[in-house]
Amino acid sequence: MIYNVIGLMSGSSLDGLDISFVEFSETAGKWDYKINCASCIEYDNKWTERLQNAIHLPAFDYQLLHTDYGRFVGEKVNDFIEQFRLHHKVNLIASHGHTTFHIPEKKMTHQLGDGAAIAAVTQLPVVSDLRSMDVAFGGQGAPIVPMGERLLFPDYHYFLNIGGIANVSIDSKATNNSNSYSDQNEIIAFDICAANRVLNMLASEKNLAYDEDGNMAAWGNVNEDLLQKLNTLEYYSLPHPKSLANSFGTDIIYPLIKEFNLSTEDTLCTFVEHIAVQIKNALISSFTNTQLQKLMVTGGGAFNKYLISRIEAHLQEINFEVFIPEDEVVIYKEALIMALLGTLRWREQYTVLASVTGALRNSIGGALWLGTEA
Repeated sequence: MIYNVIGLMSGSSLDGLDISFVEFSETAGKWDYKINCASCIEYDNKWTERLQNAIHLPAFDYQLLHTDYGRFVGEKVNDFIEQFRLHHKVNLIASHGHTTFHIPEKKMTHQLGDGAAIAAVTQLPVVSDLRSMDVAFGGQGAPIVPMGERLLFPDYHYFLNIGGIANVSIDSKATNNSNSYSDQNEIIAFDICAANRVLNMLASEKNLAYDEDGNMAAWGNVNEDLLQKLNTLEYYSLPHPKSLANSFGTDIIYPLIKEFNLSTEDTLCTFVEHIAVQIKNALISSFTNTQLQKLMVTGGGAFNKYLISRIEAHLQEINFEVFIPEDEVVIYKEALIMALLGTLRWREQYTVLASVTGALRNSIGGALWLGTEA
């Protein structure tokens, strides 16, 4: 079967709306993909501010923003279709939305971007709300990318995504030196720590959107007292499955860092070291003295040369090698996987794994909105 799908992703780092148009082919359970075209629509100051402040809105205004953002997304998809001449070529749109509230312990998560609004504006079928079913079954609702990683990148068994939040996926059979990787229930994944969202907040103190290549961090020095305080936060001692809301970075990490009154360079350097340490800690259970293991790294953080150098230095100690794929996959992997999850939802197949999220069972996540005429 062939599916031509647009995948949409808005990450917690607020760098923009990622759009990818993907051709999937499936034969006897084996999936192949081709990203035919992709684009990142940067948010202007108005949209960045609206998304940042969404959690502080009254309920009525929040619902208006939910609809407004959905229509904005639909308009950007229409522009994308026009730009790349995709008229009558798109079978489905899969939208992750922009996460605002994520409180799985209360069985609640929400992503802005009304799927009905997107469907009405584009007049195409839309799958949205990809996390809520898992959360309703008692899961963390995150990460949801491991199903896509297993189906689209079967030759890799360790995945690290460094976005606003860093998260990891591990095929637990790989840790047992097994040659069989077919059982998707053997995958575990969890959020590691805050990442680009906090790094970008620190860079903004110098009126920069981000610390390009980690150059400012490279000029700084690690403050051992701050590093120790960061590394002893309670979340890191919790067992998986576990997930983080954006507020962990904005409301806990960032104020803690500012208590130390360090230079921007020193805070960036220290926080980079913290990220690298926590990534090592997340993978240490997969340590082996005999077999070099490859870790595929994607997300915006993969372009932060200083951050990657510190991750590499720490992971050498536990026999891991960092692998960064082509830029297209680094940038658009999450939009690519959202497109696949929407396709699986359309086929009524599992999209979220209970072994990853701790839910009662695997689930088929996503609300379907038919924007096409009958």
